[in-house]
Amino acid sequence: MEYEQGAENQPMDGNPSMRGPSESATHIARADCPHLSDPEWEALQRLATVIGEAAVATMLRTLSPTEQHGVALGFIVKEQRDAAAATTTTASSGSTPRVQSLKLHVSNYVGKEGEPLLRWLVEVDTAIAARRIFDELSKVAFAMSCLGGRARIWAYGRRLTDATCFGTYAEFKEELRQAFEPPKNEFRSRAEFLDLQQGKHDVHAYAQRARYLVSNIVTNPMDEATKVVTFMKGLRDGPVKTYLFREYPSTLEAAITLTIQEEFSLRQAKLHVNVPMMARPVRSGTYGSLERYGCWSPAAERQ
Repeated sequence: MEYEQGAENQPMDGNPSMRGPSESATHIARADCPHLSDPEWEALQRLATVIGEAAVATMLRTLSPTEQHGVALGFIVKEQRDAAAATTTTASSGSTPRVQSLKLHVSNYVGKEGEPLLRWLVEVDTAIAARRIFDELSKVAFAMSCLGGRARIWAYGRRLTDATCFGTYAEFKEELRQAFEPPKNEFRSRAEFLDLQQGKHDVHAYAQRARYLVSNIVTNPMDEATKVVTFMKGLRDGPVKTYLFREYPSTLEAAITLTIQEEFSLRQAKLHVNVPMMARPVRSGTYGSLERYGCWSPAAERQ
């Protein structure tokens, strides 16, 4: 019994002469299957870990050599399919989701005097990024499709005379600025911003004007400290300006945000103060009517 117990723990391809009676029923040696190739024999060994050695040994004893080839090859094909499916699942789960493109509307730029070219270029840049347009010529074509009026005539006239013009989107924007942006526009915007005053305008209009003038200064932009001081200096004297100088924000956008918030808080406080008090309830009846008109009061009656 001890010999048989030890023999059961030997591998499938152990020495046939050392196998006991019980082991011969569940173990098949490599030498017993010379018709199987090494990959087929290894596949059957892997199959034994799935369905058991006894089942594989039974198949090898009962099936013909051709059928044994089929079982081994079938298991190899199944392993390959399972590996391919696992690879596909891992790749699909690890891949990043595809970003959907957005088709934003862009207003037409016609090249009228006083029409903000820089704001239109910002619209086009935003739309190009949202549409996920990466090719330079495609960017130029999209920007040209958003032109109108004399600006459209100018752009397509340039393309008609020189098909290679506007080689990049940056070249297109630069030539468009030279053609339609007023001369020395940045210098005038800088001078106007440095002298900007709120005056009779509300805070929102003053902030928008400051933003617009600063956005026109592209070649040599001002530092944030100059923007903040100029914006704060141009505010009307009052609690909003005092509060802003006490906080002293670090950027222009932070200064605009604090100004709008403080202006809103002051308006809410004024509305709360100006709310009329509710009238005292009027007593019904004859005495109530007399009290309403100041002709009678309960205190006077007790006297």
